Amino acid sequence: MFGNYLIGLREGLEASLVVCILVAYLVKTERRDALRPVWLGIAIACALSLTFGAMLEFGTQELTFEAQELLGGTLSILSVGLVTWMVFWMKRTARHLKAELHGKLDAALAMGTGALVATAFLAVGREGLETALFVWASVRASGEGSSAPLIGVLLGIATAIVLGYLFYRGALKINLAKFFKWTGAMLVVVAAGVLAYGVHDLQEARFLGGLGDKAFDISETIPPDSWYGTLLKGVFNFQPDPTVLQLAVWLLYLVPVLTLFLVDRGRPAAAPKVRPADSDSKTAG
Repeated sequence: MFGNYLIGLREGLEASLVVCILVAYLVKTERRDALRPVWLGIAIACALSLTFGAMLEFGTQELTFEAQELLGGTLSILSVGLVTWMVFWMKRTARHLKAELHGKLDAALAMGTGALVATAFLAVGREGLETALFVWASVRASGEGSSAPLIGVLLGIATAIVLGYLFYRGALKINLAKFFKWTGAMLVVVAAGVLAYGVHDLQEARFLGGLGDKAFDISETIPPDSWYGTLLKGVFNFQPDPTVLQLAVWLLYLVPVLTLFLVDRGRPAAAPKVRPADSDSKTAG
């Protein structure tokens, strides 16, 4: 559940910050007339993300077991690739995200209503689709068979919405560089587990071999149905009996990616913080 909460919090906060920046800029520049198309674009993005998630969940139920495993493994690996790109992208662009969004919004204002809708849709939609795909893959990997993963995601998103509102009202400041660094590092660990599970899916689909070649089996020491086995599974997608290929892929992903992510290439002059987005402005409608 914690891993899914982290996904909802991380992705939701990115989307919340985007919305906060867009709305605050329009209010500060006295362009309240442009708020409606922006909210429309955000609503379409949310609806598309929910539809995509529903299609992933219900659209695969009629497939054969092998087809389900092949599709699940492929999408799990794809989701890991997207999340890896996302955490590195945010690490690189967090410092100038506000200026980048302001530039896009200025261009959209000059082009008209349709461009505003498209700008808001693209800014939020990417986060929503990534979240839907990675959450689906993570829930499959956790194998809890309960509503706990979904509850974790919803709690994470709800927390992100509250934080986004507090940012907008100027009631909260946070060092974005540190926040995205440490949540990104934890997401890399979660992604490593999803990747290993995706490989296991492909092995069960007989697309990859080695299903019977176990690297180790500590099921008696850490029973999967014990509270600590469930906790490890839910947080890290831990498996007590991985195959040799799963373990190799997990290590080959986690060690270099986490190392590259945590390495600071040059020290910034000052750590960026979320400042009151609109502390002196009127409330956005």
